[in-house]
Amino acid sequence: MSQRRYLVVSVVLGLMLGTLWLLVTLPAHLHLRSLQDGMRADATLVKNGLCMLGRCQVEFEADGRRVVADLPVGSSGGKSSVGDRLTVRYEADDAQVVALEDDVDGATAMAVMSGGIALFFPVAMAIFLARQRQALMQDGTFTPELRLPE
Repeated sequence: MSQRRYLVVSVVLGLMLGTLWLLVTLPAHLHLRSLQDGMRADATLVKNGLCMLGRCQVEFEADGRRVVADLPVGSSGGKSSVGDRLTVRYEADDAQVVALEDDVDGATAMAVMSGGIALFFPVAMAIFLARQRQALMQDGTFTPELRLPE
């Protein structure tokens, strides 16, 4: 594959990952950060499934009543079994808006890492191509040509 194709593929991959970050990871990060100052409660995992897809539920007590709430998409609750005790954070106004405390604490790291991965591909490819071009110029096998439009 030519250098230009490598560059185009890496830029397209970077744009796709960047779009995913912008549309999925950033809103999830903002949601989790909004719960950082939320109420804290000890909860029990009552439904375990594909927590990354939002199919897990926890039960906890909020304002003297039992609440069963869905964990958000991207939750790390899948590491636990039904009946395990977990710590959650929830909104004081709406106990149905809940997230695992570990997810809330790790929200910034997740957003930074996934954003960095989205930037990695085009930047790494640009560096690779620049070094390859420099090596070819030193060998004398690369001669930049000036092409005028016809």
